Amino acid sequence: MKRPLFVSLDGPKGTGKTTLLEAVTKALRADNKKVIRLCEKKSDPCRGETMALVNELARSPSRELELRVCERFAESRAWISRHVLPRQPAGSIILIDRWYPSDAAFRRTVPFAEILRLNIDREVRVPDLHVGVVTAADTSWARAAARARGLGSTVIHRLDEQVACTEAFERAVTDHGWVLCRNEGTIEEATKQVVSEIDKVFCTIEG
Repeated sequence: MKRPLFVSLDGPKGTGKTTLLEAVTKALRADNKKVIRLCEKKSDPCRGETMALVNELARSPSRELELRVCERFAESRAWISRHVLPRQPAGSIILIDRWYPSDAAFRRTVPFAEILRLNIDREVRVPDLHVGVVTAADTSWARAAARARGLGSTVIHRLDEQVACTEAFERAVTDHGWVLCRNEGTIEEATKQVVSEIDKVFCTIEG
C-alpha cells in the first residue's frame, strides 16, 4: 500500500479492548504485517488540558461544558491527524485505542451527529475501519470490578450509567455501519473476527 491502513477500536469501558488490541497485534505480526500501536490519550500533546475539562464536567455537568469537552477532543484528534498519523510508514496497519466513535459512549447531552461534525470540520482523519467493541453492560461492569483499578472512568460510576453508555454506543455502531465485535466469547474468536475485517479492508485498498 502507498499509505498506512488506519483502524480504530472503540467502545465502553471494560469491554476488553486492550486485551483484544494486544491479541490482534500479535496475530497480524505473525502474518508478517507491520503494525503500529497508537493510543489517543498518549498521542495528545495537551492531554492535561483535555482531562481538566473532563474532570470539570464530572463535577458540574452541563451541555455547554460537555460541548467544550467534545471540541477539545476533536482538536486533539486534529493535531494527531496532522502530526502523528502522517509519520507512520506506508504499508503499515495503524491500530489506535479510541478515536471519535468512543464519544458516542461517553457523551450524554451532545448528540453524536454534532460530535461527528465537530471532528469532520477539523479534518480529523477518518479511519479505514471502525471496530466497535462491546459486551453486555453487566459483563463489562463485572470485568471492571474484578480489576484493581476498577472501571477507571471519570464520568461513569454506576451500573445504570454503564448500561446507558453501552446502549448509546451500540446505536451509533448500527447507525454508522461500523463493525460490531461482541467480545463475550473467547479472545480467539474476537481476534479472528477483527483480523478478518482488517484483511478485507487491506485487500480492498491494496487492490
